Amino acid sequence: MIPYGRQDIPEADIEAVVAVLRSDWLTQGPAVPRFEETVARYCGAEHGVAVNSATSALHLACLALGVGKGDRVWTSPNTFVASANCALYCGATVDFVDTDSRTYNLSVEALSAKLRQARAGNRLPKVVIPVHFAGQSCDMRAIGRLADEYGFSVIEDASHAVGGRYLDKPIGRCRYSDISIFSFHPVKVITTGEGGMALTNRTDLATSMKRLRSHGITRDPSELTAGSHGPWYYEQLELGFNYRMTDLQAALGGSQMTRLDAYVERRRALAARYDGLLAGLPLQTPWQSPETASAWHLYVVRLSQRAGGIGRKEIAESLRGAGIGTNVHYIPVHTQPYYRDLGFREGMFPEAESYYAEVLTLPLFPNLTEAQQDHIVRELRRALG
Repeated sequence: MIPYGRQDIPEADIEAVVAVLRSDWLTQGPAVPRFEETVARYCGAEHGVAVNSATSALHLACLALGVGKGDRVWTSPNTFVASANCALYCGATVDFVDTDSRTYNLSVEALSAKLRQARAGNRLPKVVIPVHFAGQSCDMRAIGRLADEYGFSVIEDASHAVGGRYLDKPIGRCRYSDISIFSFHPVKVITTGEGGMALTNRTDLATSMKRLRSHGITRDPSELTAGSHGPWYYEQLELGFNYRMTDLQAALGGSQMTRLDAYVERRRALAARYDGLLAGLPLQTPWQSPETASAWHLYVVRLSQRAGGIGRKEIAESLRGAGIGTNVHYIPVHTQPYYRDLGFREGMFPEAESYYAEVLTLPLFPNLTEAQQDHIVRELRRALG
């Protein structure tokens, strides 16, 4: 079976993890800050905060920005549920902004219109979370301008986008946001097994997130309320969590980072090859903004012109029968049963719903061979009739 995504773990990665197993540290040792520094330096951000998942990073980002009961957080419906759940964890109210018809990212036009309405009703969001779907950046410059005008904070959910670029700068540098989030799940561009990271240029946000990831505890003498009682002494200053990344994960991530550019280059080459191989078929290949250079976490085709009335389910089943795994990214969050119970309904975000009805994610990962890609396209062509 050819999966839609697959990690690449060469011997160098295994050796990096084994070195940690043979060291004095397995959890919060030197590998974690080293990995944080490596990612932050690559992206051009001041601070990196490594945690055990991108979901945890999103939660900590919301908390660091003061999201709480009575606040409103907006995000895209075309994303994994974590992009919205993180606000609910804080007691905030979630709402969505419909998507752009070409990039499938959060629509700046829809956001602008929704903000005007919200200001008139005194219901502006505290935070907006644009999602860089499939590795292509949202129009962050435009979103940043709206943030300045309407006074909200921005968390970039860049879970798909490590290694990507926007306006010829690395995604994650936080030029137009307060915090950027990466995911290191095995199907992402690089992996730590499970893991995530929050990047920021604000020292106060980094300090808050680092404390919150470890139970709200500090040993920093400048933060202690009662002075130090000895080298063992610590204080819990707030209610935090155990969201820490281990040295084992960080060592894997650090080794993966040495190949990040090569991984992205390979993904881009495969995406371009898909574009050529799929030309002429009754489907739409991914559109790319000239302002972005996607990290190509996903390659998603839109079957809006599928031939012969063949449905997506039949196409996916046909491909699976030929040993090809596909997926659908994403079921719109507002249509999930939990969110329906919160009052959301189909028809509220029509562009995201129209997109969902027609898309299929094809396999894309660095070790995908040209022969496998040819097989995928050949079987897709057969399935389309």
